[in-house]
Amino acid sequence: MKVLIFGATGMVGQGVLRECLLADDVSYVLAVGRSATGQSNPKLHELVHRDFLDYSAVEDQLQGFDACFFCLGVSSLGMSEADYTHLTYVFTLAAATTLARLNPAMTFVYVTGTGTDSSERGRVMWARVKGRTENALQQLPFKAVYLFRPGVIQPLHGVRSKTGWIQRTYTVTSPLLSLARTLLPHTILSTQRIGQAMLAVARDGAGNPVLESRDIEEVARRGERHG
Repeated sequence: MKVLIFGATGMVGQGVLRECLLADDVSYVLAVGRSATGQSNPKLHELVHRDFLDYSAVEDQLQGFDACFFCLGVSSLGMSEADYTHLTYVFTLAAATTLARLNPAMTFVYVTGTGTDSSERGRVMWARVKGRTENALQQLPFKAVYLFRPGVIQPLHGVRSKTGWIQRTYTVTSPLLSLARTLLPHTILSTQRIGQAMLAVARDGAGNPVLESRDIEEVARRGERHG
């Protein structure tokens, strides 16, 4: 497979990138972002692109892909709905509409979060915006669109959050998260599991386009044999 990753320097993106580089059926990975990942691997290619609203100048580099794992995201903390919509809905749809035109046979996987509001009418701002984004993505002419809604995520294998206070929280709670993930594997996911699940749906699909934590864990088991 040839795979695109948006947001490969973020916490989820780092985990997905690791699993793609380990997978024996992934031959080419293009990481698209505003900064380079800092990693080196024969499979890995990087496209530093700063305008997330316009991809016209780089369309020739975005063709011929089997899957896109869209892991870009920001915290809604302290943001207005207008600003959060711009960074979440507008940026995502700008990339996705371009990719759907260039790669109609592509599987597109988008990371949202547990509690996303598909009705777009709930009281929680971020959930409404994520729901609107999910709904719009499902209208695009991809081969398939899968919406990942993880809850608590444990970073593994050196994966780190770029947000200082979040990383400090993970550092302090890491032993507890490991124990909790052992006891509640369908509730607490690791970055490794999310990456394995993304690859699994790109290979073989899934029964439902919306995958909550339990679904992600179950689908990830299919991906283990490809590592």
